[in-house]
Amino acid sequence: MCFGFDGGRTLRDSLDQKGASRRSLLRGAAVGAAGAATLGTGLATPALARSGRGGHGAQRPIQHDRISIQMYTLRAATTTVTDADLVLTRLAQYGYERIERAGLLGRSAAQLRARLDELGIRASSSHDGISQDAAALRNKLEDAVTLGQRYIVVPYLNSTRLEDWQSWADQMNAEAAVAKRYGLRYGYHNHAHEFTIDLGGGLTPWEVLTSRLDPRLVHLEVDLFWAYTGGVNTGAADPNQFAIDVVRGAPQRVRQYHAKDRDESGPPDNKFADLGTGVLDFPRIFRAHTVEEYIVENDQPDVSPLTSAAVGHLYLEHLRF
Repeated sequence: MCFGFDGGRTLRDSLDQKGASRRSLLRGAAVGAAGAATLGTGLATPALARSGRGGHGAQRPIQHDRISIQMYTLRAATTTVTDADLVLTRLAQYGYERIERAGLLGRSAAQLRARLDELGIRASSSHDGISQDAAALRNKLEDAVTLGQRYIVVPYLNSTRLEDWQSWADQMNAEAAVAKRYGLRYGYHNHAHEFTIDLGGGLTPWEVLTSRLDPRLVHLEVDLFWAYTGGVNTGAADPNQFAIDVVRGAPQRVRQYHAKDRDESGPPDNKFADLGTGVLDFPRIFRAHTVEEYIVENDQPDVSPLTSAAVGHLYLEHLRF
């Protein structure tokens, strides 16, 4: 990836393609966010909505040190250790104090911890799949402890077989009990298919998971894009309310959000959008339930990964709800 491109112009061109509503929302942020992606300097204050779309005279900000980013967003820019170093430096300059890992960026856990400590960033969470055996479980938990993490999260499961979801829930409960002994909180991250797959008689994977996962051991990291998309795919009249009901209806505690926006004008396989440029009503959702981490993510950035990171941090930092 080239870090010397004209980020401000590229962002404006992209917004022109996306439409006037997205362009007007980020007009004030375009130079500050995308320019910072190329210069690595301090961020300008964007003209983002401060009280949210839902009204209510909201005043609460998100605490600065609760803003994080899922490193999957930046995967295209972190293919080498050198590139990863530059990306981590930029994240620190944007104001990030936390990241959620998706791997170790070509280092050992100890090496990554040392680099993050230099930058004042903490790897507070990670995405790690269900372990194949006890040794693999021990290794991933030891890495998490080395990095000073608070959370470890299963990022993806998918099957049309009821017995798979039941088995996975039982295994997550078992792994979570071990993680607790390491001082870690163990979670599950959703996509949209958990709300739509019919396992028989209308039973969905989400119903299986939320009925079977032990709420004393397993929490939820709700991906708001995918929860909203689950609402769209099930024909919900109000997908934002569907996402809120997902959060409020589960017996497990929702401790983390993936803050990811949705562009309805995008193609079916890429409706991802930078925060504040899409249809999700984040102020309304955040008023309904606050969490311990607000994690920026964009699966397919349409400008650059660093622009998505910069815009995401700006949006959450200045949001009031």
